[in-house]
Amino acid sequence: MKNSPLADKHHALNAKMADFGGWLMPIEYPGAGVLAEHSAVRERVGIFDVSHLGKVSVKGEGALEFLNSIFTNDLNRIEDGQAQYTLHCNASGGVIDDLIVYRNSPTDLFLIPNAANTSSVVAALLEVAPAEIEIVNLHEKFGVIAVQGPKSKAVIESLGLNPAMDYMAFEHVEISGKPVILCRTGYTGEHGYEIVPRWEDASAVWDALINAIAPFDGLVCGLGARDTLRTEMGYPLHGHELTLEITPVQASAAWAIGWDKPSFSGSASLVAQREAGKHTRLRALISQDRGIPRAGMQVKNAQGEVVGEVTSGTFSPSLKKGIALALINPEYKVGDELTIDVRGRDSVAIIAKLPLVTSNVR
Repeated sequence: MKNSPLADKHHALNAKMADFGGWLMPIEYPGAGVLAEHSAVRERVGIFDVSHLGKVSVKGEGALEFLNSIFTNDLNRIEDGQAQYTLHCNASGGVIDDLIVYRNSPTDLFLIPNAANTSSVVAALLEVAPAEIEIVNLHEKFGVIAVQGPKSKAVIESLGLNPAMDYMAFEHVEISGKPVILCRTGYTGEHGYEIVPRWEDASAVWDALINAIAPFDGLVCGLGARDTLRTEMGYPLHGHELTLEITPVQASAAWAIGWDKPSFSGSASLVAQREAGKHTRLRALISQDRGIPRAGMQVKNAQGEVVGEVTSGTFSPSLKKGIALALINPEYKVGDELTIDVRGRDSVAIIAKLPLVTSNVR
């Protein structure tokens, strides 16, 4: 199992560690725990190590056009210095990965895929890349640190940096004299930044950020809180809401598809699925009792018929209720009452509109 460049920091804090895509990463920290860490991000500021995320360089003449012919979203919608959420699909529309593309220039792009899928993304791109395109797996060359929450802007400003960046914009700056990419992105639903330092500089940058969040009563947060935060927002997680069997059309991620592009990987299958309109849809569910949904649980209608399946489920620290994301038959709408089979007991749940809490990303 691989370790983050910040592993020593987590062990020093006695973090609870677990496997994330083949990486040993912190789940939560003693003295706070998931509920407190979640609340810190919603109310103040939290810092996450997400260095398990992949990093890939794609360079060369025609690099942007090449990636645009593969990924779902349209890279011509953004300019240099902007990032974009997109998906890498196979021919049947299944999702190899969802990722962020940083556009430095049309000939220099930087990808942040999911940890477990980085090698698959690189292999799939190399298989079809023209000779002039250089694709390099930089997974263990850079770290990634997220600073998220309403006080994150003040934290970045306290480091002498300009926090007034548009959502999904990025800049090459320095923190403690170390070069980093500073991007206005995140996975929590709050105003936030993701910082990409070189692997060998990650510890120094982390220390600077830890010192910077202290005046704002910030907390070090694990990936457990990151999961509850993203579930409240309805953000998909690969392996749950997006898989080789679950397409972006089913997972309500069609907004990340450039439908006007001539073609991209999986475009024919996705267009056909959208036009057919009979696919399951990703919905949010809020428990009306003490049931806590978990992935894989069946969703039933009043007649006891299975009409869907939970893809992600947890206790919502913000709502103080069980919540779920589920793929549900298309005839069921917001406000409908369904039941979730929670370990053999029917738990009543209502379909709710996403996000379940107010989005503050912009």
